[in-house]
Amino acid sequence: MPRAKTGVVRRRRHKRLLKRAKGFWGLRSISYRRAKETLLNAAEHAYADRKKKKRNYRKLWIARINAAARQNGMRYSEFMHGLKLAGVNLNRKVLADIAVRDPEGFKKLVEVAAKARS
Repeated sequence: MPRAKTGVVRRRRHKRLLKRAKGFWGLRSISYRRAKETLLNAAEHAYADRKKKKRNYRKLWIARINAAARQNGMRYSEFMHGLKLAGVNLNRKVLADIAVRDPEGFKKLVEVAAKARS
């Protein structure tokens, strides 16, 4: 029985991987071995950074809420505690959007939080 070589299969696998490595710098886009190593690292970073993105957005929303709350004479923690006591169930994403787009509406929320705290 003749020996089966992996020519077609290997070429197909290499081409598929090198296609994904297009645009990488230097040998990382040309050499199969370098491209494979780089793609493994890229996949790790992509996975981790999808998690980081959520953290970063939450930090941004908190910073925006804090800035808007301080403009209305209240700290972030006091504001959030007051909203919780008042039974206002708005998440940070929505609160940050209100703070940016509707300052008057946010001012009313600050008043609600202040009333609930006192």
